[in-house]
Amino acid sequence: MEFDERCLMVQEPKFDCLLFDLDDTLYPMSSGISSHVKTNIERYMVEKLGIEESKIENLGNLLYKNYGTTMAGLRAIGYNFDYDEYHSFVHGRLPYDNIKPDPVLKHILKNMRIRKLIFTNGDMIHAVRALQRLGLEDCFEGIICFETLNPPCLLPSCDQAAPEIFDIAGHFARSGGVDELPRTPVLCKPNVDAMEAALRIANVNPYKAIFFEDSVRNIQAGKVIGLHTVLVGTSHRVKGADHALESIHNIREALPELWEEAEKTEDVLYTDRVTIETSVTA
Repeated sequence: MEFDERCLMVQEPKFDCLLFDLDDTLYPMSSGISSHVKTNIERYMVEKLGIEESKIENLGNLLYKNYGTTMAGLRAIGYNFDYDEYHSFVHGRLPYDNIKPDPVLKHILKNMRIRKLIFTNGDMIHAVRALQRLGLEDCFEGIICFETLNPPCLLPSCDQAAPEIFDIAGHFARSGGVDELPRTPVLCKPNVDAMEAALRIANVNPYKAIFFEDSVRNIQAGKVIGLHTVLVGTSHRVKGADHALESIHNIREALPELWEEAEKTEDVLYTDRVTIETSVTA
């Protein structure tokens, strides 16, 4: 086989992009960050939105279950607030020192010669801070985050009447259906439309991308749009997950083809001592 024919073959690998969720995926849930996020969201609902503390737990569960994130649910049922203020309150007071540098994961990522992106529902400031704590800020081509999909929220002027709040708890108490819920203006995982929009913006072909996530419903949404899916944080593979990893460190064991393709590429690029200039993004 001629050299140029073999080169053409390795230019079309099975996968050409890796998408990584951030929180509880690139760092473990044992960091405690997610529990602090939950507490901060609840405090925001009480202190900034004036929601009765006795209603917080049930309301938060309903919003998260039906809208993907509590924030998306709050906007759906009628609450208006500044997105940056919300993220500053929820993420700005997190104990980022709980996230430890991960040189092992950095070595793994640096040795994977394939496009890599972060895909998170979090805001950009949070994503950058978490990646810096992990020591992985230079391992990814870019970050798909909250601001990627959502323009700033326009707050009502002072002379406008306060918006009517939809009683979602009462709705379900009356046996109301999910299809009768108000829509949210917030785009986020696991909304399929949001995920497809994110991939279009980032120029990612879902059929040639691998998606690493700790959330089962996000994994299942990813499968719907054609992504090859890897559930992180458990070895139990659920419906919608092509693989399940106890730890993100186990990528090579679960997906050996990524290294096999890299090795094939190396074999061709250096056969007969031919030098080829290549552009690698990481």
